[in-house]
Amino acid sequence: MKIDDNFYMKLAIDEAWKFQLLTYPNPAVGCVVVKAGKLLAIEAHKEAGLSHAEVNALKTAFLTQEPNSLLKVLEKSSEIHDFLIKNHNGFFEDCEIYTTLEPCNHHGKTPSCAKLLSILKPKRLIIGLIDTNKIASGGIKTLESENIDVTTKVLEKECENLLLPFKSWQNKTSIFFKMAQTLNGSIDGQISSQRAKLYVHTLRDKIDLLMIGGNSVRVDKPILDTRYVKGREPDVFIYSKNKAFSQAIPLFKVPNRKVIISDDLFKLLDYKFVMVEGVYTLLDILKDKLDFVVLIISPKIRNGVNSVNELNIDFEILHENYLGDEKIVFLKRRA
Repeated sequence: MKIDDNFYMKLAIDEAWKFQLLTYPNPAVGCVVVKAGKLLAIEAHKEAGLSHAEVNALKTAFLTQEPNSLLKVLEKSSEIHDFLIKNHNGFFEDCEIYTTLEPCNHHGKTPSCAKLLSILKPKRLIIGLIDTNKIASGGIKTLESENIDVTTKVLEKECENLLLPFKSWQNKTSIFFKMAQTLNGSIDGQISSQRAKLYVHTLRDKIDLLMIGGNSVRVDKPILDTRYVKGREPDVFIYSKNKAFSQAIPLFKVPNRKVIISDDLFKLLDYKFVMVEGVYTLLDILKDKLDFVVLIISPKIRNGVNSVNELNIDFEILHENYLGDEKIVFLKRRA
């Protein structure tokens, strides 16, 4: 392994985290292409059904040589595959390609990335995490069968953290907690920017169920929809012992979704991918059931409600990135 491997793999990891959860039900994956020591592409898988990270990176890299190529307007993964196979002309033979996850070896909604790479024959492929998925794995063998130099387990722990959400929704209900706060932990009033709200609406479009506390519904009277992205409206679970709510509250008027009012948390298991939008009280109630936490921190200091005194939870930071001025922190509870 070369010293630069960690640097380039970190670029791929950071890019993948920008699209974390937005790729559901696929994993978040990042890819970097370096040609003769020059960085050509930093890309990621952005949404299920669209091109994988490797294909996006190969496309970006190739366009650095031929910016007016027909490839520029191709969007379908199969079309990009076909174009690169027919027109690569050995462009990638002195390239080193970094990917956070072993390239897929099967033909699903998109063609196999491993088979494409085996045809393009890059100088070296550097992989963060070996894929344990029986359907998608085997990419390393495909590449090595074409005598391509493969290095594995570069920043393996960081790449494994990247896959934690994906693994959480594989064989069970995945539950994560989204909370917005100021620098000093205040959760009162309007905290998030319009850009952060757009991000939350995009998350809502991906989930099956949105959970919120009954008191928040009564006080804030939210819609809990995806109007900023015009996405799919998730069902809503209102956690409350008191079943009485005004039907004038906007969330009850959103068509084509189910609203459940209950204090029975087992009902969450009827869904596959659940986001909880709440604050400290609900976090304390659910702390043993959460797979991870998404914390949006606004660069403000405000008066208001802070953490309850009884709350005592230790977290591991999986990753931090920025959405404009706001920081997005992905957390996992320590065992």
